[in-house]
Amino acid sequence: MLLSETEKRIMRFGYHGLSGKYHRPMPMIKRAAQFAPFAALTGYDDAVREEARLTDDFTLADDDRNEILSVKHNIIEHNIDEQPEVQFTYFIPDERKAGGSFVTVKGNVRRIDDYSKVFILTDSQTVPFEYITEIRGEIFKEYENSMYQ
Repeated sequence: MLLSETEKRIMRFGYHGLSGKYHRPMPMIKRAAQFAPFAALTGYDDAVREEARLTDDFTLADDDRNEILSVKHNIIEHNIDEQPEVQFTYFIPDERKAGGSFVTVKGNVRRIDDYSKVFILTDSQTVPFEYITEIRGEIFKEYENSMYQ
């Protein structure tokens, strides 16, 4: 391959010869950054991860389940001075998409806030009435035994 006179002259300058007295050579780190990959679709990966995240569905309790939860609520309220140890399973709605997740919390009930409709545990956790699916505890054993006799 034959080079023209202009090409031969350019080849003699080299990299630093082309930068001249008006332009300093670009640092290698900046040169490398020019060729770094970029995200053409900003937020696309986050959107895919969010869509792939699984959530559970919440269904309202039937009348029988509501009656059992109501009775257990009354038992806790009747024994609130003893701060009974209870295990709640309840639903937490997801803030970003339909559904949510079920959480189980165990603790002693300090008080019941009927205005806010929550159980307040001794560690200051709150459990909302409307999303409770199950309540368990030793305090209910006596009631359950009397039901089956």
